[in-house]
Amino acid sequence: MNKAERLFQLVTYMRSRRTAVTAQELAQRLNVSERTIYRDMQSLVLSGVPVEGEAGVGYLLNSDTTIAPLMFTEAEIEAIVLGMRLVKSWADDEMIASADQAMTKIRSVISEPLMHRLNHRTTPFIVPEYGRTERVRFGEQIRQAIHQDRTVQIEYADAQQHMSERELEPLGLVFWGTSWTLAAWCCLREQYRSFRLDRIKQLVITDRTINRHHTLQDYLTHQGDDVNTEFWAI
Repeated sequence: MNKAERLFQLVTYMRSRRTAVTAQELAQRLNVSERTIYRDMQSLVLSGVPVEGEAGVGYLLNSDTTIAPLMFTEAEIEAIVLGMRLVKSWADDEMIASADQAMTKIRSVISEPLMHRLNHRTTPFIVPEYGRTERVRFGEQIRQAIHQDRTVQIEYADAQQHMSERELEPLGLVFWGTSWTLAAWCCLREQYRSFRLDRIKQLVITDRTINRHHTLQDYLTHQGDDVNTEFWAI
Protein backbone atom coordinates (compact mmCIF):
# COMPACT_ATOMS: atom_id res chain seq x y z
CA MET A 1 0.00 0.00 0.00
CA ASN A 2 1.48 3.34 -1.02
CA LYS A 3 1.42 6.45 1.16
CA ALA A 4 -1.38 8.19 -0.76
CA GLU A 5 -3.69 5.20 -0.37
CA ARG A 6 -2.75 4.87 3.31
CA LEU A 7 -3.55 8.54 3.99
CA PHE A 8 -6.91 8.16 2.27
CA GLN A 9 -7.74 5.09 4.39
CA LEU A 10 -6.73 6.95 7.54
CA VAL A 11 -9.07 9.85 6.74
CA THR A 12 -11.90 7.49 5.75
CA TYR A 13 -11.57 5.45 8.95
CA MET A 14 -11.34 8.46 11.26
CA ARG A 15 -14.33 10.00 9.52
CA SER A 16 -16.36 6.90 10.43
CA ARG A 17 -15.47 7.29 14.12
CA ARG A 18 -17.10 9.58 16.66
CA THR A 19 -14.39 9.13 19.28
CA ALA A 20 -10.59 9.41 19.20
CA VAL A 21 -8.68 6.44 17.82
CA THR A 22 -5.19 5.58 19.01
CA ALA A 23 -2.10 5.26 16.83
CA GLN A 24 -1.80 1.65 17.97
CA GLU A 25 -5.27 0.81 16.64
CA LEU A 26 -4.59 2.58 13.35
CA ALA A 27 -1.23 0.83 13.00
CA GLN A 28 -2.83 -2.58 13.53
CA ARG A 29 -5.61 -1.78 11.08
CA LEU A 30 -3.22 -0.72 8.31
CA ASN A 31 -0.49 -3.21 9.23
CA VAL A 32 2.20 -0.56 9.70
CA SER A 33 4.22 0.72 12.64
CA GLU A 34 2.98 3.37 15.05
CA ARG A 35 5.89 5.55 13.94
CA THR A 36 4.49 5.45 10.41
CA ILE A 37 1.09 6.53 11.73
CA TYR A 38 2.69 9.48 13.55
CA ARG A 39 4.39 10.58 10.31
CA ASP A 40 1.18 10.13 8.34
CA MET A 41 -0.77 12.24 10.83
CA GLN A 42 1.82 14.98 10.52
CA SER A 43 1.48 14.81 6.72
CA LEU A 44 -2.30 15.12 6.97
CA VAL A 45 -2.06 18.15 9.29
CA LEU A 46 0.48 19.84 7.01
CA SER A 47 -1.79 19.26 4.02
CA GLY A 48 -4.68 21.00 5.80
CA VAL A 49 -6.71 18.04 7.07
CA PRO A 50 -8.17 19.09 10.47
CA VAL A 51 -6.91 16.23 12.62
CA GLU A 52 -7.28 16.79 16.37
CA GLY A 53 -5.28 14.96 19.04
CA GLU A 54 -1.72 13.91 19.56
CA ALA A 55 0.62 10.94 19.96
CA GLY A 56 -0.15 8.90 23.07
CA VAL A 57 -3.71 10.22 23.33
CA GLY A 58 -5.55 9.53 20.09
CA TYR A 59 -6.68 11.22 16.91
CA LEU A 60 -10.05 12.59 15.89
CA LEU A 61 -11.17 14.10 12.61
CA ASN A 62 -13.16 17.32 12.73
CA SER A 63 -16.82 16.45 12.03
CA ASP A 64 -17.06 19.16 9.34
CA THR A 65 -14.33 17.54 7.25
CA THR A 66 -15.22 16.54 3.70
CA ILE A 67 -13.27 14.16 1.53
CA ALA A 68 -13.40 13.11 -2.08
CA PRO A 69 -16.01 10.53 -3.18
CA LEU A 70 -15.30 6.99 -2.08
CA MET A 71 -13.01 4.94 -4.29
CA PHE A 72 -13.05 1.15 -4.14
CA THR A 73 -10.44 -1.42 -5.12
CA GLU A 74 -11.39 -4.49 -7.17
CA ALA A 75 -11.08 -6.71 -4.10
CA GLU A 76 -13.37 -4.40 -2.10
CA ILE A 77 -15.98 -4.39 -4.88
CA GLU A 78 -15.82 -8.18 -5.05
CA ALA A 79 -16.43 -8.42 -1.29
CA ILE A 80 -19.36 -5.99 -1.50
CA VAL A 81 -20.97 -7.82 -4.42
CA LEU A 82 -20.62 -11.16 -2.64
CA GLY A 83 -22.34 -9.63 0.40
CA MET A 84 -25.17 -8.35 -1.81
CA ARG A 85 -25.61 -11.80 -3.37
CA LEU A 86 -25.85 -13.35 0.09
CA VAL A 87 -28.53 -10.80 1.01
CA LYS A 88 -30.44 -11.59 -2.19
CA SER A 89 -30.36 -15.32 -1.47
CA TRP A 90 -30.92 -15.32 2.28
CA ALA A 91 -32.77 -12.14 3.30
CA ASP A 92 -36.37 -10.94 2.95
CA ASP A 93 -37.77 -8.76 0.17
CA GLU A 94 -37.34 -5.49 2.07
CA MET A 95 -33.65 -6.16 2.70
CA ILE A 96 -33.14 -7.19 -0.93
CA ALA A 97 -34.67 -3.91 -2.13
CA SER A 98 -32.39 -1.96 0.21
CA ALA A 99 -29.36 -3.91 -1.04
CA ASP A 100 -30.30 -3.10 -4.64
CA GLN A 101 -30.50 0.62 -3.79
CA ALA A 102 -27.13 0.46 -2.03
CA MET A 103 -25.57 -1.28 -5.04
CA THR A 104 -26.86 1.48 -7.33
CA LYS A 105 -25.16 4.08 -5.14
CA ILE A 106 -21.92 2.08 -5.04
CA ARG A 107 -21.86 1.67 -8.83
CA SER A 108 -22.25 5.44 -9.21
CA VAL A 109 -18.88 6.11 -7.54
CA ILE A 110 -16.81 3.41 -9.26
CA SER A 111 -14.22 4.82 -11.66
CA GLU A 112 -14.74 4.26 -15.38
CA PRO A 113 -11.59 2.11 -15.85
CA LEU A 114 -12.55 -0.13 -12.93
CA MET A 115 -16.16 -0.39 -14.11
CA HIS A 116 -14.92 -1.37 -17.57
CA ARG A 117 -12.74 -4.16 -16.13
CA LEU A 118 -15.55 -5.45 -13.91
CA ASN A 119 -18.08 -5.41 -16.76
CA HIS A 120 -15.85 -7.84 -18.67
CA ARG A 121 -15.40 -10.26 -15.79
CA THR A 122 -17.43 -13.25 -14.69
CA THR A 123 -18.04 -13.94 -11.02
CA PRO A 124 -16.50 -16.92 -9.19
CA PHE A 125 -19.16 -16.63 -6.48
CA ILE A 126 -22.61 -18.15 -7.04
CA VAL A 127 -25.16 -18.09 -4.18
CA PRO A 128 -28.30 -20.13 -5.02
CA GLU A 129 -31.68 -18.92 -3.77
CA TYR A 130 -33.18 -22.33 -3.03
CA GLY A 131 -35.94 -22.13 -0.41
CA ARG A 132 -35.34 -18.45 0.38
CA THR A 133 -39.03 -17.57 0.80
CA GLU A 134 -39.59 -20.23 3.47
CA ARG A 135 -36.38 -19.46 5.36
CA VAL A 136 -37.09 -15.72 5.69
CA ARG A 137 -40.78 -16.04 6.52
CA PHE A 138 -42.03 -13.10 8.65
CA GLY A 139 -38.56 -11.52 8.68
CA GLU A 140 -39.86 -8.05 7.84
CA GLN A 141 -42.56 -8.16 10.54
CA ILE A 142 -40.06 -9.40 13.13
CA ARG A 143 -37.65 -6.54 12.38
CA GLN A 144 -40.55 -4.11 12.62
CA ALA A 145 -41.51 -5.50 16.04
CA ILE A 146 -37.90 -5.26 17.25
CA HIS A 147 -37.59 -1.64 16.12
CA GLN A 148 -40.94 -0.75 17.74
CA ASP A 149 -40.20 -2.67 20.98
CA ARG A 150 -43.36 -4.77 20.56
CA THR A 151 -44.05 -8.40 21.40
CA VAL A 152 -45.26 -10.86 18.79
CA GLN A 153 -47.84 -13.63 18.99
CA ILE A 154 -46.93 -16.72 16.96
CA GLU A 155 -48.24 -20.15 16.03
CA TYR A 156 -45.23 -22.47 15.97
CA ALA A 157 -44.60 -26.05 14.85
CA ASP A 158 -41.73 -27.89 16.54
CA ALA A 159 -39.57 -30.60 14.92
CA GLN A 160 -42.36 -33.16 15.49
CA GLN A 161 -44.93 -30.74 14.01
CA HIS A 162 -46.60 -30.22 17.39
CA MET A 163 -48.32 -26.82 17.34
CA SER A 164 -48.19 -24.23 20.12
CA GLU A 165 -49.03 -20.56 20.57
CA ARG A 166 -46.45 -18.27 22.12
CA GLU A 167 -46.08 -14.62 22.99
CA LEU A 168 -42.48 -13.58 22.44
CA GLU A 169 -40.27 -10.59 23.01
CA PRO A 170 -38.25 -10.58 19.75
CA LEU A 171 -34.60 -9.70 20.28
CA GLY A 172 -32.79 -10.49 17.04
CA LEU A 173 -32.46 -12.68 13.97
CA VAL A 174 -29.62 -15.20 13.80
CA PHE A 175 -28.44 -16.80 10.54
CA TRP A 176 -27.01 -20.31 10.76
CA GLY A 177 -26.03 -20.85 7.13
CA THR A 178 -29.12 -22.89 6.23
CA SER A 179 -31.84 -21.22 8.27
CA TRP A 180 -32.78 -18.08 10.20
CA THR A 181 -33.87 -18.26 13.82
CA LEU A 182 -35.63 -15.71 15.97
CA ALA A 183 -33.83 -15.08 19.26
CA ALA A 184 -36.53 -14.18 21.78
CA TRP A 185 -37.74 -14.17 25.34
CA CYS A 186 -40.61 -16.66 25.60
CA CYS A 187 -43.32 -15.24 27.86
CA LEU A 188 -44.83 -18.73 28.29
CA ARG A 189 -41.64 -20.49 29.44
CA GLU A 190 -40.07 -17.36 30.92
CA GLN A 191 -36.78 -18.27 29.26
CA TYR A 192 -34.66 -17.25 26.30
CA ARG A 193 -35.57 -19.44 23.33
CA SER A 194 -34.85 -19.77 19.60
CA PHE A 195 -37.53 -20.25 16.95
CA ARG A 196 -36.88 -21.20 13.33
CA LEU A 197 -38.60 -18.81 10.95
CA ASP A 198 -39.61 -21.60 8.58
CA ARG A 199 -41.58 -23.24 11.40
CA ILE A 200 -43.60 -20.14 12.29
CA LYS A 201 -47.06 -20.57 10.76
CA GLN A 202 -48.63 -17.29 11.84
CA LEU A 203 -47.23 -14.11 13.39
CA VAL A 204 -48.97 -10.98 14.68
CA ILE A 205 -47.35 -7.89 16.18
CA THR A 206 -49.10 -6.94 19.42
CA ASP A 207 -49.45 -3.54 21.08
CA ARG A 208 -47.57 -4.73 24.18
CA THR A 209 -44.10 -3.37 24.91
CA ILE A 210 -41.14 -5.69 25.48
CA ASN A 211 -39.30 -5.87 28.80
CA ARG A 212 -36.16 -3.73 28.56
CA HIS A 213 -34.31 -6.18 30.84
CA HIS A 214 -34.39 -8.86 28.12
CA THR A 215 -31.74 -8.07 25.50
CA LEU A 216 -30.04 -9.80 22.59
CA GLN A 217 -26.68 -9.51 24.34
CA ASP A 218 -28.12 -11.22 27.43
CA TYR A 219 -29.60 -13.95 25.21
CA LEU A 220 -26.17 -14.54 23.65
CA THR A 221 -24.54 -14.65 27.08
CA HIS A 222 -27.01 -17.34 28.18
CA GLN A 223 -26.23 -19.29 25.00
CA GLY A 224 -22.52 -19.08 25.71
CA ASP A 225 -21.84 -17.23 22.47
CA ASP A 226 -19.19 -14.50 22.33
CA VAL A 227 -20.68 -12.30 19.59
CA ASN A 228 -20.23 -8.58 19.02
CA THR A 229 -23.68 -7.01 18.56
CA GLU A 230 -22.42 -3.51 17.70
CA PHE A 231 -23.98 -2.20 14.46
CA TRP A 232 -20.69 -1.79 12.54
CA ALA A 233 -19.09 -5.03 13.73
CA ILE A 234 -18.24 -7.62 11.07
